[in-house]
Amino acid sequence: MTAAGRRRREALRIQAAELFEQKVRPPEVARRLRVSRKSAYQWQQMWRDGGMRTLVSRGPSGSRCRLTPRCLEKLAGYLEQGPAAHGWVEDQVWTAARVATLIGRKFHVSYSVSGATRLMHRLGFSPQVPARRVAERDEQAVSVWREVTWAEVKGPGRPAGVTSASRTRQASPGGRPKVTRGAGAAELPS
Repeated sequence: MTAAGRRRREALRIQAAELFEQKVRPPEVARRLRVSRKSAYQWQQMWRDGGMRTLVSRGPSGSRCRLTPRCLEKLAGYLEQGPAAHGWVEDQVWTAARVATLIGRKFHVSYSVSGATRLMHRLGFSPQVPARRVAERDEQAVSVWREVTWAEVKGPGRPAGVTSASRTRQASPGGRPKVTRGAGAAELPS
C-alpha cells in the first residue's frame, strides 16, 4: 500500500472511532465511510480494546530494509554502472536475481528475488529492462535488416478492399444437420 493509501486508511479509522464514540453501529459506519462491514467491525473491536490510539497507523507493515541509507546509495551507484561492470557481460540487463546476488556479494546481506525487485523499484530501477542500448549494437546493420530482410519476411499483407465483416450468432438447433454415431466413418471388416 502506498503512503497516500495508508494515510487515507488511517483517516477512515479515526472517523470510524469518532462515530463509535457517538454510538453509531458498525453497519452504519461502513455505509457512511464506504468501507466493508468487516473493516468496520474490526475497527470497532480495536477501538473498544485500546481506544483511538490503536486505530492510528504504526507505519508501513513488512520487514525493514536491511541496507543502511549509505549502502542504498552505493547500490544505486553499482546499478548505474551496469551489469557488465559486475561480471554479467552477456547483456546489459539487471534482473532481480542478479541484483540479489550483487547485494549478497557487496553487502553480505541475503535478499530474495522479490525483495530485490522491491528494492530496485524503491531506487527507481526496474528489473529486466536495459538502462541503455547494448554497447555492441550496429545501427547500420539494424537499418539494413529493417529495409531489406524485414520487407521480404513481412510480405504484402491483405489488400484493403478484400476484407469483410459479419455478425455471427449461434445456429438454431433446428437448422443443424443431424449427426448419427459413426456417420461418414468407413465400415470395418467383420
